[in-house]
Amino acid sequence: MRESDGKVMALCDTEEEYAQLMSEFLRRHKDLPWELHTYTSVKELLEREQYRPIVMLVVSESAYTEELQKLRPDRTVVLSESGVLRWEELPCVDKYQQAEEVLRYLLAVYMEIADIQLPRLRTSSHTVFIGNYSPVRRCMQTSFALTMSQLLAQEHRTLYLNFEHYAGIGELLPDIRTFDLADLLYFLNAEQNKFLLRMRTMLCRKGNLDYIPPMKSGQNLLTVTAAEWLGLLQKIEESGEYEYVILDLSESMQGLFDILRLCGHIFTLVSEDRIACSKLLQYEQVLALYEYEDVLDKTKRVSLSHIRRLPEELEQYTKGELADMVRELLKSCPCYKKE
Repeated sequence: MRESDGKVMALCDTEEEYAQLMSEFLRRHKDLPWELHTYTSVKELLEREQYRPIVMLVVSESAYTEELQKLRPDRTVVLSESGVLRWEELPCVDKYQQAEEVLRYLLAVYMEIADIQLPRLRTSSHTVFIGNYSPVRRCMQTSFALTMSQLLAQEHRTLYLNFEHYAGIGELLPDIRTFDLADLLYFLNAEQNKFLLRMRTMLCRKGNLDYIPPMKSGQNLLTVTAAEWLGLLQKIEESGEYEYVILDLSESMQGLFDILRLCGHIFTLVSEDRIACSKLLQYEQVLALYEYEDVLDKTKRVSLSHIRRLPEELEQYTKGELADMVRELLKSCPCYKKE
């Protein structure tokens, strides 16, 4: 039998429905570092994979047998069904948790043996960064940015990043055990050759939208240099993973103006009251003073004063009056990729 040219992950589960659903989920992620082979029979797995190098063997607890080690996989992961640790020498992951969590665990295990970055999923054009920034507070900037992100994610690969000091998005905030944007920056500096793989283990998802949880402590934002932020965004762009990256920005960041300059388009939320107008005028004067007029040239002011009601759940942000407004703004945006 001809050996596989690529790295193989063999998935074996005698529960046919689970094997099918998990395989379909994994195959939707076309940028994974292995070729997936799925089996519902241990005997068939042993017969068909005996001549192929297997980088990952993922097998359900009820199907696992010592005989499978004849395949000499680089790593074996058991899909735990009982919650009992039966093989201390083998990594185990809860089979019945969300598929995204299972994938994140598998990638973390693969990290131990990976010597290359994730394959890049190249798109026909470069990544577009869309900035959202306003010097005016309580202007619904995050609601606007999330609505735009969710709408774009319906048809395009989209990543949302929040850089506010206090993000205030309960559904996106990480608990103490979850990686966040601070961890991604650490791995950018510490393990550059594995950055994309590390990022993949940190990605979370709402509907079709990918996001990295914002920093648990906004104080960490103040210590990140402009060069580090720009390096992070450059690395994301080089990956070719995303068509759009939506940046929910704040003045807590060093290098804010340079990040805005990187963006293909910028939305600035405004308000009509006197103090808000004064803040906006001062912001525009500072941009001009430091010769960032090009940032102003690609900025569109947006007022949401007429929006009376926002959806309660993030998944509902594609509906309602704000979503209708954002759709129209996107259609007129110079960097929008029309289907």
